[in-house]
Amino acid sequence: MKRYIFVTGGVCSSLGKGITATSIGNLLENHGLGIRMIKIDPYLNVDAGTMSPYQHGEVYVTDDGTETDLDLGNYARFTKSELSKLNSITTGQIYQKVIKMEREGQFLGRTVQVIPHITDEIKSRIFQASDGEDVDVAIIEVGGTVGDIESIPFLEAARQFIHDLGKENVLFVHLTLIPEVAGGELKTKPTQHSVNKLREIGIQPDILVCRSPEFLEKEMVSKISLFTNVEENSIISAYDVKTSVYEVPLIFHDQNLDSIVLDKLKLKSKGIDLKEWQSIVDILKNPGNSVNIAIVGKYINLNDTYKSIYESIYHGGIANRTKINLVKIDAEELEKDIDLSKIFSNINGILIPGGFGQRGINGMVEAVHFARLNNIPCFGICLGMQVMVIEYTRNVLKLKTADSTEFTPETPYPVISLLEEQQGLRTMGGTMRLGKSISFLQKGTLIQKIYGSDKIGERHRHRYEVSNSYIEELEKSGLIFSGFTKDNNLVESVEWNNHPWSIGVQFHPEFLSTPVNPHPLFTSFIKASTEHLYE
Repeated sequence: MKRYIFVTGGVCSSLGKGITATSIGNLLENHGLGIRMIKIDPYLNVDAGTMSPYQHGEVYVTDDGTETDLDLGNYARFTKSELSKLNSITTGQIYQKVIKMEREGQFLGRTVQVIPHITDEIKSRIFQASDGEDVDVAIIEVGGTVGDIESIPFLEAARQFIHDLGKENVLFVHLTLIPEVAGGELKTKPTQHSVNKLREIGIQPDILVCRSPEFLEKEMVSKISLFTNVEENSIISAYDVKTSVYEVPLIFHDQNLDSIVLDKLKLKSKGIDLKEWQSIVDILKNPGNSVNIAIVGKYINLNDTYKSIYESIYHGGIANRTKINLVKIDAEELEKDIDLSKIFSNINGILIPGGFGQRGINGMVEAVHFARLNNIPCFGICLGMQVMVIEYTRNVLKLKTADSTEFTPETPYPVISLLEEQQGLRTMGGTMRLGKSISFLQKGTLIQKIYGSDKIGERHRHRYEVSNSYIEELEKSGLIFSGFTKDNNLVESVEWNNHPWSIGVQFHPEFLSTPVNPHPLFTSFIKASTEHLYE
């Protein structure tokens, strides 16, 4: 019988449910168990694809092209759990399916209600996502906080798992907050209220994970246990980490969280080995040197917008035993009359991430131009690659008004243009070139040497491509087109000639990078950056 762990949150959002859920998954995998991570988002959007980065952070893309919440990126970085459209469940998907079934007459005239029809569909999705003989435990993260009206159907469905499968096969982990008030005193009252709210729904948490600035003393744990009816040894202190979130699985292991989970679910460990994970944390705590990496982007003010990018850069640092200092630069600021030599002083490498829309594009072009002329390692991803092509066309071919039709529809030099199949398209959700596809790399190019292969599979998320009508002229002027799709019909990567390190890719390599297996492009980029310092 499979086991099911539901991870819920209380008091406020962004406490770290995703990190908690995936850290549990990490530990269970290291005990030799097969896991499956599932994310429930209570919003009415069908997926995260059309949501503003300022609303919900980055959109993570799976191999099958599903646009999901950024927590699936955490799952991929901490565990080996397979991820697809099955692993991301939203209110929009559930109601869309149930309403479609009602319109088709599948309910045979019965009144369609939240219970049982919505909750049955939720449970069906969870069972489907956790199917497979290799799966021992499904870990379901329920988004939002207890008390939110949007979460109630999902929590009710979770409660029903106890009756459907038996309490011995279902575990509830509740993440809550122990805030620090004036004078440095920690308060348990928010946790008490949060657990009471959960119990009103019919769920008694088995394990409490308490977010706090510091480790919880025994007296505090005893008080929490008394008022929540959770055993003292099942109250875990999720205190603020000093170095990296990659410490969290080790912190939980030190408090026997994995042993508690195994015991409560009557699961047997196949032997635990955390040496690899400990090595990662040791490198982060004791790097050999450091580099300053500039991220020139559109959504710099919100950390979660470029979450996978930032983490992949850190992974490159792990591979090179190098501390990463991120220097976040708003692309719009570079459009002003400023001295770029001061902005990029002491910068070892420049990365231009993906994005949509006109805002900040000319600032990105300026950054790329500066990197090219001053031999600073430069990495362009998706939009970043397109910016590299625009800059080269403007400054080397001298076509000063060259642009993407995304930004300037009437440009006389549309070096970047809309995919042919997107012309006239009105629907936005799920209509881009999405998911994993194969690219072919040109022999002898930098990117081909980095991958060590002529054929790669990477994930995409974009609508616009390099216009093929400009390739010949750009190649003659020195721009290297180092990667294409099959039959050379779409450009996948570019490089500058006679430059220490410059790669632009149309795909998103950050979605495949983990601390255990850093992506080769990020590893190479950081290595090149350690060898360069602009002064």
